[in-house]
Amino acid sequence: MNDLKREIAQQAPFHSVEEQALLNLIRTADTLNRALQQRIRPWGITATQYNVLRILRGAHPRGLTCSAIGSRMLTEVPDITRLLARLKALKLIHQHRDRHDRRMIWTQISASGLKLLAQMDATIEVAPVEMLGHLAGDELAELIRLLEKARGQAQSADAPATCERKPERVQSNATARQPTCDGKD
Repeated sequence: MNDLKREIAQQAPFHSVEEQALLNLIRTADTLNRALQQRIRPWGITATQYNVLRILRGAHPRGLTCSAIGSRMLTEVPDITRLLARLKALKLIHQHRDRHDRRMIWTQISASGLKLLAQMDATIEVAPVEMLGHLAGDELAELIRLLEKARGQAQSADAPATCERKPERVQSNATARQPTCDGKD
C-alpha cells in the first residue's frame, strides 16, 4: 500500500494515476499550509492575512486596490473586502478613497503592519528551508517545473478574484447596490 492510501485509510485502488497525483498534491499542499499556519499563529494573524500584508509591503508606499490585491493572492479569497476590514480593525492597514475616482479604495500597509512583518521575517523566511530543505536542488527545480505545468492546465478555468461581498440572507434596498472597493457595481 502506498503512503497516501495509508494516510487517508483508503482500501480501494485509485481510479487513475492522475487521481493519485491530484490527491497527493492536495494532501501535500494542506500539510505544508498547516505547518506554515503554525509558524504564523503566534503573531495573531492567519496565513491569508500574512499574505495580504506581504503583498502590501511589496507595494509600499503607494498601496493597491482590492482587485490588485486579490490578483496577487496565493490562494483565492471569497471576500477580500472582509479580509481587509479585519486587517484594518487590527490597525495593520489603512485605506483611503482615490481622489479622482471616489469609488476606488486604495489599501496601504500601516506602520504597525510593517513592524509586525519585520518581527515575523526571521521565523517565516526559514520555513521553506525547514519544510522543503530535505529535497535536493534538482528535485526542487523539477517539483517547481511540474507544479507550474499542472497549474497552467487548470488556470484556464479560474475565475477572477472578486471584491464583492457575498449577499446577505436578507438585504435591504439601501444596501443592495453598494459599490465594491474598486468602484465596480
